[in-house]
Amino acid sequence: MDIEQDRFVDQEVQLVTFELGREIYALDILVVQEIERLLNITRVPKAFSFIEGVINLRGNVIPVINLHKLFDLPARVNTDRTRIIIVKVQDITAGIVVDSVWEVQRLYLSDIEPPSSVVTTMKTQYIQGIGKKEGQLLILLDIAQVLGIEGFK
Repeated sequence: MDIEQDRFVDQEVQLVTFELGREIYALDILVVQEIERLLNITRVPKAFSFIEGVINLRGNVIPVINLHKLFDLPARVNTDRTRIIIVKVQDITAGIVVDSVWEVQRLYLSDIEPPSSVVTTMKTQYIQGIGKKEGQLLILLDIAQVLGIEGFK
């Protein structure tokens, strides 16, 4: 069996890709509920530094995570491309602020490798893997790990 035939049996996933700092990240489309323009975020006193605050989205109060702070990235500057990706994992719904949303990409599982501390300085506990697509590296975010942060639940 040649490589092309192997691809037909290889499972494919759809990923929402987004920019954070200078890197391209990805989330499994199955956890993405919606993507919103930057909304008014209400600060929560004495919250962890990575909690940006909460938003009111159609009557639902949703906590918003600042990934720049969580991953120790340089402070972000809000632009007209800044978005909040609303994610849901099990019974937890939250928003994550990203610099911009790119597109939905399809990737074969065979094109995803385990995270390596050589590739990124980010804590690998938050990374599911590193995807390769047309010469570009995608950091697959483990949103369940991000939402499982102590103090967030």
